Amino acid sequence: MTAGSAELLGELQLDALTELVNIGVSRAASSLREMVGSQVHLSVPNVSLETRAGAIAILAEREISNLVAVHQVFEGDITGRALLIFPETKSLELVRAITGGDLPLEDIIELEQEALAETGNILLNSCLATIANMLQRSLKMSLPEVLRGNAATFFSLAPPPEAGDVVMFLYINFAVRERDISGYIAMIMDLPSLTALTHLLDDFIRRATGETTQSLNDSA
Repeated sequence: MTAGSAELLGELQLDALTELVNIGVSRAASSLREMVGSQVHLSVPNVSLETRAGAIAILAEREISNLVAVHQVFEGDITGRALLIFPETKSLELVRAITGGDLPLEDIIELEQEALAETGNILLNSCLATIANMLQRSLKMSLPEVLRGNAATFFSLAPPPEAGDVVMFLYINFAVRERDISGYIAMIMDLPSLTALTHLLDDFIRRATGETTQSLNDSA
């Protein structure tokens, strides 16, 4: 657990969130498997909550190359932005996997925008819809938008984020047709949405364990 996570979520809440994300990513892998017609493995995600500045610093430290992201807005009991982020070189590998790997480079580049948007839509929708369903809530997702830039670009989209915005930062490894494809899923939420999420996690824990779990606010 990072220091940021410790300040915002209790240990049980973070464990529950990690489990929900893991299930969501597994469902996303199944959806992607149907898309590429091949076995897809996604690693157990490493989940942390960071400030926007912290998330930018993490991504900037890990990835020095240009980045590409698929961006969608989600709305419901919790509201925010979801991003699927790849190093640009990895995004081409993903398109190669989706198209079967037999197309020349110029065709892959031409198809990249559409293929990335579709892939991001499938992965983000599968992941977020699964989490929302297990929390017994629903989310509305916007159409996917493909962006290029760096971490500061992705985490500073208009309208400008509030100073208290929190980034739920997930790192996952993809293995598609034996290709090494790594990426990140980031969800940006403001503090009211994060507070709502903590209550939903408490309800989920109570349903799962049958026990009363004291919320972070009560223990503060």
